[in-house]
Amino acid sequence: MRIQAYTVTNGSVRLPMTVWLRGDHLIRRSGPVARRPDEPVLLIESESFARKLPYHPHKLILLFSAMRHFRDNLRDDGRTVRYQQTETFEDGLAAHFEANPDDTLVTHRPQTESAQARLESLVAEAGGAVEFVADDRFLCAPSQFDEWRGDGRYRHEDFYRFMRRETGYLMADGDPVGGEWNYDDQNRETPPDGWTPPEPPQFEPDDVTEDVIEWVYSTFDGSYDEQPFGGDWTDPEPFRWPVTRRQAVQALDHFVTNRLTEFGSYQDAMLEDEWAMSHSLLSTSLNLGLLGPAEVIERAITAYEDGDAPLNSVEGFIRQVLGWREFLRHVYRREMPSLAEANQLGANEALPDFYWNGDTDMACLSDVVDGVRERGYSHHIERLMILANFGLIYGVEPAQLNRWFHAGYVDAFHWVTTPNVVEMGLYGAGVFATKPYASSANYVDKMSDYCSGCPYYKTKTTGDGACPFNALYWDFLDRNEETLRSNHRMGLMYSHVDNKSDEELGEIRERAAEIREMATKGEL
Repeated sequence: MRIQAYTVTNGSVRLPMTVWLRGDHLIRRSGPVARRPDEPVLLIESESFARKLPYHPHKLILLFSAMRHFRDNLRDDGRTVRYQQTETFEDGLAAHFEANPDDTLVTHRPQTESAQARLESLVAEAGGAVEFVADDRFLCAPSQFDEWRGDGRYRHEDFYRFMRRETGYLMADGDPVGGEWNYDDQNRETPPDGWTPPEPPQFEPDDVTEDVIEWVYSTFDGSYDEQPFGGDWTDPEPFRWPVTRRQAVQALDHFVTNRLTEFGSYQDAMLEDEWAMSHSLLSTSLNLGLLGPAEVIERAITAYEDGDAPLNSVEGFIRQVLGWREFLRHVYRREMPSLAEANQLGANEALPDFYWNGDTDMACLSDVVDGVRERGYSHHIERLMILANFGLIYGVEPAQLNRWFHAGYVDAFHWVTTPNVVEMGLYGAGVFATKPYASSANYVDKMSDYCSGCPYYKTKTTGDGACPFNALYWDFLDRNEETLRSNHRMGLMYSHVDNKSDEELGEIRERAAEIREMATKGEL
């Protein structure tokens, strides 16, 4: 059920209201901006918020440039915009209510009840009032999800099929188009030698973005509130992401026209020299509200219906947007705040420094981390099966890796990183992941070209030069046996553990300890 805002009245006197847009809700095609065309709009830039973590500069540039462009576009259309640039959100709200003492704010409902309570408290302390409306960046309302789940487990595949039926996307007479719900078996191919994807789009900064770039690099110089959470991002590539609605639509056009055809087949593949592969690169625009989920899904379906894209690519893309993105949002909403600190495996290792500096001889990790440092981005398999997989088998405390993802990725917000990293990547809570996504070098070699140029040997588990993924993988299974052996999806893995002698397991433990020591010293 959608929650509607209402105009506060006092008898026949209509009290003033302002649409308050937070930086990741830049939506004017629907929601309160569209429904209240005569109301002013409030946006607040908070410097202290940007210092909570050592955010990648491209993430800050993206957010602040998108906000300023949104402001300017509204003003160009004659809309009154009150734009506060302050040290804290508290300062911005106080200034707004000092100038508009009888005002009531209307804003999108945040993802959790605790976040809503926090906003209510901030507004009340500033002397104002606030009303909440539904979040238009999603298709599945909280009440709809809650009714679907009931008291059952979170099962993404079941939810995805539910949403297909509810929306009618890729459905015909109640059945999935093509006869199958998903085409995973067609989406795990590796590109042939010499394959190159189309060049990803790049949006040249205009004067507004150039001003933001200069401001970010001069203002956020590596200082942040959490001093123990170390690290910095140096010398990234030029900023490339869309920051306006017009640019976001151009990015969507580029994906559907040039990249969607081969997206499905190679969506799980990794190539050292192709950071974008054929991925959509639309997550930043979706998460800021510059694009809506319905329009990107419907564009992809139109491409399929027109014969311009194969079904496996279109279905795989829709599963990401309609299935996974919506699913994670609601898992986060329902499972916070405990999800953020969940650690069911008791992992307690510190995050290795090479997640920050890329200084490791492991070809896969070095390349993926360098990509994050350069662009604030890597695609979903690199996130899950390189970065999170290593953290899982190494034993990184989930909250540490989650904060790194949140700081480093341009498209990262808590509602998406926390279930993805803590649960899916590090098996931290057991709320929807049915097994840990742990693998050895075998998976990396199968799905990428990293191993061919790596100084570590993909086929060795122990001894000098053995790939760290191998010993850490078996050590992970060994040390978590009490928790994991009873999992029916882990039976095959533990049958291989049972085939190893005590002597071999002892050597694996020694090699795993050596790897952790090397990582701690910066020698991995």
